Amino acid sequence: MSADLSSDPSSGSASSAPQQPPLWRQLQLTAGALASIRAGTSGTVAFEAVEPALRPGVQALGFQVLRWLGRAEALRRHLAKRTPPPLPDALLCTALALAWHSDHAPYEPFTLVDQAVEAAKRNPATRAQASFINACLRRFLRERDELVAATDSEPVAQWNHPRWWIERLKRDHPRDWQRVLSADNAQAPMTLRVNALQSTPAAYLLELEAVGLGATRVGADGLQLTRARPVQQLPGFADGACSVQDAAAQLAAPLLLDGLLPATPGAAPLRVLDACAAPGGKTAHLIERAGTHAIEVTALEVDGVRSRRIDETLTRLGLKAKVVVADAGRPADWWDGVLFDAILLDAPCTASGIVRRHPDVRWLRRESDTAQLATQQATLLAALWPLVRPGGRLLYCTCSVFREEGSQQIDAFLVRNTDARLLPSPGHLLPQSGANARGVPDNPSGDHDGFFYALLEKPAPH
Repeated sequence: MSADLSSDPSSGSASSAPQQPPLWRQLQLTAGALASIRAGTSGTVAFEAVEPALRPGVQALGFQVLRWLGRAEALRRHLAKRTPPPLPDALLCTALALAWHSDHAPYEPFTLVDQAVEAAKRNPATRAQASFINACLRRFLRERDELVAATDSEPVAQWNHPRWWIERLKRDHPRDWQRVLSADNAQAPMTLRVNALQSTPAAYLLELEAVGLGATRVGADGLQLTRARPVQQLPGFADGACSVQDAAAQLAAPLLLDGLLPATPGAAPLRVLDACAAPGGKTAHLIERAGTHAIEVTALEVDGVRSRRIDETLTRLGLKAKVVVADAGRPADWWDGVLFDAILLDAPCTASGIVRRHPDVRWLRRESDTAQLATQQATLLAALWPLVRPGGRLLYCTCSVFREEGSQQIDAFLVRNTDARLLPSPGHLLPQSGANARGVPDNPSGDHDGFFYALLEKPAPH
C-alpha cells in the first residue's frame, strides 16, 4: 500500500467545505461510514459514498471516531448489557468517541448527545433504538468521569488499537511501542514534494509565503505545511509544481538512485522498474530526481483501475513513464528479458505505518493478515531479484512498522540469496510527530509516517 497520500481532513481542509448540514445529519452519515468499515469496507470507500458537499465534515468527524473507537467500545460495554444492532451501535459509539473527552470533543458533549438522539429518531433504521441510545448517552453524561476511569485499565481503550496489534508492537519495538501508538492517534501533517524539474524547495517556499501559507523544510525535496490546505490553494499544483507525499515516502527515490546515476552527460539512461507503482508518487519522484533524459521508468500495477492514477499523476507533472498493468510476481507475463539497473519494490503490506492517515486500517486488519502479506512480499522479492543486473540495486520498502514485513523479511531473503548485499539503509522508521517525538537511533528527525527500507545490491562479478 502506498503512502503517497493526501492530508487528513481533520487537520484543516474541511474548513473550506460549504455550509454544513445539521449536526444530527452529520452524525447519521458518520455512523453509516463506521458501520460500513466494521463490515469490512475501507475507510476510503466508506467516506467516498458520502455526497461530495458533505464529505469533508463527515470525514473529519469519522477520523476522530476511528481514533477513539477503542475507548468508545469500552464505554459502550459498560453502558449496555448487550451489543445493539450494527447501525444503532455505530451511532452510539460515534457519539461516545466524540464526547468522551471534553478537551478533544468537536462540540459540547451535551450537544453531541442531544444530536445523536435526534439522529436516531430521524432514521427509520435506528428509530426503534432511539430510547435505548438516549438512555445510554444520558447515563454517560451523568457518570462520565467514573465510566472513563473504569475503562482506563483496558489496553484497547487506553491505546485505541486492537489487542493483537498492541502485543505485536510490544514484541517488535519494546522500547518504542507506546510512542508508536500515540503517534498513530495524532493527525498527520500535509507534506509536499517540490518538483525538482520545475523549482527548488527554497524557491517554492517563497511562493507559498507569498500567498500566506507557512511551511518548513523537510528532507531534500520536501516542505511541511504549517496547516493543511486543499491542493487547489497550492501555487502551481495543477501544473505540476509539487505533489503531496509524506517525508518518509520521499526517501525512496534518493535511496535507490544516489550513486547509481550516470556521471557523464549522454550516457545511456538508467533502466528502472517501479514494481507496485500506483498512485505514481514514487514513479514521478524517480523521474524528477534523475531528470527526464537520464532515466527510463517502467511503472507496473496489477490493478487496472489504480493504474489510471499513475497516468493522472504523470500527466499533471508533465512526466512520462511506461505504465503496464500486470502482476509483478509473474515476470513472464510482462518482462522483455532486459535486466534492470534498479528496481523499487514498494510491496503490499498491512499499512501499519500510516494509521494516522488511515485510522480505519487498525480496525480492518486481522492478526493473520501480516503472515499472508509477508508471504506475498517474499514471493515478489523472489520474482524480481533475478531481474536486477549485476551491479544493480533493488530497494524493498513497506509502509509497515511490523518486523515480519521489514527486518525479518529481509533477513530471510539474505539467507536465501547469497548474491545479495545489504547496503546502508534506514531500516524501520517509526511514525512520529516532530512536535513531541524523542530521538530514535534509526529515525530521521521531523514528522513522518512509519516505513521500512532495505537497499539490496547485486555485486558485479570481478
